[in-house]
Amino acid sequence: MRRKVELLVFSDVHLGTYGAKAEALLQYLHSIEPQVVVLNGDLIDGWQFSRSYFPKAHVQVLRQLLDWAAQGKRMYYVAGNHDEMMRKFIGLRLVNVEICNKVKLNLDGKTAWFFHGDVFDVTMQHSKWIAQWGAKGYAFLIFLNKIVNFFSKKLGFGKISLSKRIKESVKKRVKSSKQIKHSFEQTAADIALAQGYDYVICGHTHQPLMRTFQREGKQVCYLNSGDWVENLTALEYRQGSWHLYQYGQDLETQAIDIEPLMENMDLKVLFGQMVGEVVGAEFEKIK
Repeated sequence: MRRKVELLVFSDVHLGTYGAKAEALLQYLHSIEPQVVVLNGDLIDGWQFSRSYFPKAHVQVLRQLLDWAAQGKRMYYVAGNHDEMMRKFIGLRLVNVEICNKVKLNLDGKTAWFFHGDVFDVTMQHSKWIAQWGAKGYAFLIFLNKIVNFFSKKLGFGKISLSKRIKESVKKRVKSSKQIKHSFEQTAADIALAQGYDYVICGHTHQPLMRTFQREGKQVCYLNSGDWVENLTALEYRQGSWHLYQYGQDLETQAIDIEPLMENMDLKVLFGQMVGEVVGAEFEKIK
């Protein structure tokens, strides 16, 4: 039986890259029954996308999401920096899916503000090309990490995350060199406090977090959904409170049919087929 979730938030899946843990995400999505879904950016990685690599598991993630939309679940696709091509369609609503830059929701009388968060990234603001090249290097590290961990397991050592260590190290150096006074989280919290929100929910940093900020007698809860490359985390809102989900918690492992790589896939055709299925399902409801 699938676990009931009032609101599901996840981000930074980076479908179309070797680092994306699509199989793990599929197992998780198959274990829950959400009412509302917020895809908080970087679902598909447009920076590193190649038609020669889009495995079946990645396709099945998209199909699962569109199946939910066809079932009547409300879904918000918040565009991120890696899938910024979706920003051309901001405001578009297709059946139960809305493409947007930000989302505001009422949760049991409290206001929640959702956005990806790349607007607060100094490298995105001033040197986008550096961020893009950094993403390619990060993808290579993920690939290299698989090889390193294979031999590490054979030799009886623990799991190593080269990419995570280097990424965190680089971010610390960038913050130090630019003398940034406020962290990403503090900036998001400050703006949310000024706007009177109770929750501010981001992605982008790949750092899952739940933290309360206070100022002048007011407080706001900052949340980050993490990613599905290394941390494998999501945010769930249920029974009036937030929960940070880590892959494997209360998850009944189930076999998922994952076919080999689908080479030379035309995503326009793929999306056309899936959208057709969703619209067809919706049409059947109202006949």
